[in-house]
Amino acid sequence: MSEYSFSMFPNDNFLDFRLFQFGWEQCEPLHSFGPFVRSHYLFHYVISGQGTLESTDNGGVTHRHRLSAGQGFLICPGQVNTYCADEEQPWKYVWVEFDGLRAADYLDAAGLGQSQPVYRPQTPPAGEELRDRMLYIANHANASSLHLVGHLCLFLDELVQSSATRREKPNGPLRDFYIQEAVAFIQQNYQRDITVEEIAGICKLNRSYFSKLFKDVIGCTPQEFIIRLRLTKAAEQMRSTNDAIGDIARRCGYPNQLHFSQAFKKRYGLSPREWRKENKPVRRE
Repeated sequence: MSEYSFSMFPNDNFLDFRLFQFGWEQCEPLHSFGPFVRSHYLFHYVISGQGTLESTDNGGVTHRHRLSAGQGFLICPGQVNTYCADEEQPWKYVWVEFDGLRAADYLDAAGLGQSQPVYRPQTPPAGEELRDRMLYIANHANASSLHLVGHLCLFLDELVQSSATRREKPNGPLRDFYIQEAVAFIQQNYQRDITVEEIAGICKLNRSYFSKLFKDVIGCTPQEFIIRLRLTKAAEQMRSTNDAIGDIARRCGYPNQLHFSQAFKKRYGLSPREWRKENKPVRRE
């Protein structure tokens, strides 16, 4: 019989980073999961043993990756995936499922994504620190929500710092000030029809320069960030309320429910109704 630990995160009142579930498992030989499509990011770190990941890239082509102890793998929202333990040396892994407005930015900084799902540490000790951070989260299910989200932030920082595929991003105080102003404005006005021109005007910057600056810092265009925020807010309300999906869509800046459903499915891989049903508190490894 396989051994495992599994916990659901109880609180969704965090937007930059949100934790959904976490745990660890010593798998039986040939134990597999999938094919499956996730609604959030899911990262596994292989503690011991071996296994195989099959996942689609951005073009829908399936790739097969062989992983062993000290490596990890990322599954992105909407990505079809299957993973299976080795027959002779089945893996033991620890996992964390998370999302949030800034999650994609930090994963991009780590050089990880749908087309590059395999994590390799720069050094074995760096990988072990990441493993220990994940095990801390998995073994402290009774800690406060704020405590666990704090450790999720530390996990993401260690993932970026330790990744062999890490990408460097330039720094600059004035640049960061402009982007903070823009993000604050978007968070306060996402419910209405705001434009990139309007946001650039708030920052007193040329639209083209502002858009380039925003993408350099945040990792996506201003319009993509607005969509991400609206959909994150909508997903939060679908999990925490029984309000009609149409009402939630309108509150989150989508007066047209069809446009909302199309955008939501593109982001999460499921229709709003399917996502709401899928995201009830049930176990997902």
